[in-house]
Amino acid sequence: MNRVVITGMGIYSCLGKNTVEVKESLYQGKSGIVFDAPRKDMGFRSALTGMVERPELKGKLKRRDRIGLAEEGEYAYVATVEALEQAGIDLQFLEDNEVGILYGNDSSAKAVIEAAELIKEKKDTTLVGSASIFQSMNSTVTMNLATIFKLKGVNFTISGACASGSHSIGMGYFLIKHGLQNQIICGGAQEINAYSMASFDGLSAFSTREDQPEKASRPFDENRDGLVPSGGGATVILESLESARQRNATILGEVIGYGFSSNGDHISVPNVDGPVRALELCLKDAGIDRRDIDYINAHATSTPVGDMNEAKSIHRVFGDHKPYVTSTKSMTGHECWMAGSSEIIYAMIMMHNSFVAPNINLDSPCEEAAQLNIPAKTQETKIDTFLSNSFGFGGTNASIIIKKYQD
Repeated sequence: MNRVVITGMGIYSCLGKNTVEVKESLYQGKSGIVFDAPRKDMGFRSALTGMVERPELKGKLKRRDRIGLAEEGEYAYVATVEALEQAGIDLQFLEDNEVGILYGNDSSAKAVIEAAELIKEKKDTTLVGSASIFQSMNSTVTMNLATIFKLKGVNFTISGACASGSHSIGMGYFLIKHGLQNQIICGGAQEINAYSMASFDGLSAFSTREDQPEKASRPFDENRDGLVPSGGGATVILESLESARQRNATILGEVIGYGFSSNGDHISVPNVDGPVRALELCLKDAGIDRRDIDYINAHATSTPVGDMNEAKSIHRVFGDHKPYVTSTKSMTGHECWMAGSSEIIYAMIMMHNSFVAPNINLDSPCEEAAQLNIPAKTQETKIDTFLSNSFGFGGTNASIIIKKYQD
C-alpha cells in the first residue's frame, strides 16, 4: 500500500482569498458572515450568508475557458492554482503526467435557473449559448478544470451533499493508496448565490439572527437557531509518498485514515450511530488509538439536532479522551459541498501554525457539547494528528485523519 501525502493547498473562502489570509482570520476568530439585503427582496426568511467575491479571471484564462465556468468553478480554479503552485506542479508537468481530479460538488443552480428563465422568455433554446451546458451540469468543476489543466488521470465529480469535499479527498486517498494514481487534485466547491440557497431557506434551516450576522453561526451553543450558508473553493494536492519524494516536493501532511457510513435513517435529520461508525472505521483504517487524535474539526453546522447528535457521537467514540473540538463553521457558516475539503485545509493551517482556532459564539454550550473540550478562544497548542468530520443529507458521513509527515 502506498502512503498518501498532501503537497499543496489552495483556498478561496469568506475567511480569505488564499491560505495566508485565511490563517489570520482563523487565528483571530474573525467571522466572514454578512447580511445580504437583496435576499430579502427575493422573499428569503434569512438574508445571512458567508460573503465571497467573484474572482476576476479575465487576463488569467482565455475566454473559451472562462465561459464554461460556473460560479463555483471560478472559486475552484483559483484555489487549484494556489494549490498547484505550492505543490510545485506546473502546466508542463500536468501535460506530461497522468494527474487526476476528484472534486466535490452537488449543485449548479444559478446556471440552470438562468438558462430556464431565458428559454421561457425568448422561446428559443439556441439563445442559451454553447457554454450553458458546461456550467449547468453537476460535474461542471471537474469537466472544466480537467480541460483547463490538461489532466489525463481519473476525472469525476463526488456528489455527496455536505460531505462531498471530504469524500473527494477520501476517494483520492484510496486510489493513490492502492496504486491506481500517483497525483490527484481533490477538493470541493460551493456556489454562494441566492438561487442555490433558496430551498434551504424554505426549509427554515437558516439562522434569523440578522441584527448580528457575525454572531449568527453558533455551533454547539445552547441558543443556536440554524445554520448560515456560505461557499467558495478548496483544493488539496494528494500524491503518493514516492511521487512526492521523486519531485522533492514539500510534504504538508499525510492522510492516514478515511471512514464513511450511511445513517440508514431520516433523509435530513442526522442520527448518532452513523457518525459513530464512520469515526470508528476511520480510526481503524488509520491504525491508531483514539488518544492519538489531538484535534477534531467538527461538522457542527449550528442546527439544534445536528450539533447535539455529533457531540454525542464524538463523546461515544472518544470518551474520557478529550481532544480539542471546534467547528470552524462558527466563522465561515456552512460551506456545504466545499466544507469537507475547506475544513481539512483550515485544520492543516492550524497544525502548521500550532494553534486551534476558536469556536466563536460559544456563550453557553448545550448539555451534550459540555462533555467535549470546545475552546471559545484561540489555543496555542501543538497538533500532530487531527480528524475532520463531514455529514450530509441522505445520511452520508465521512471522517478523515491527517497527521504531520514523518519519514
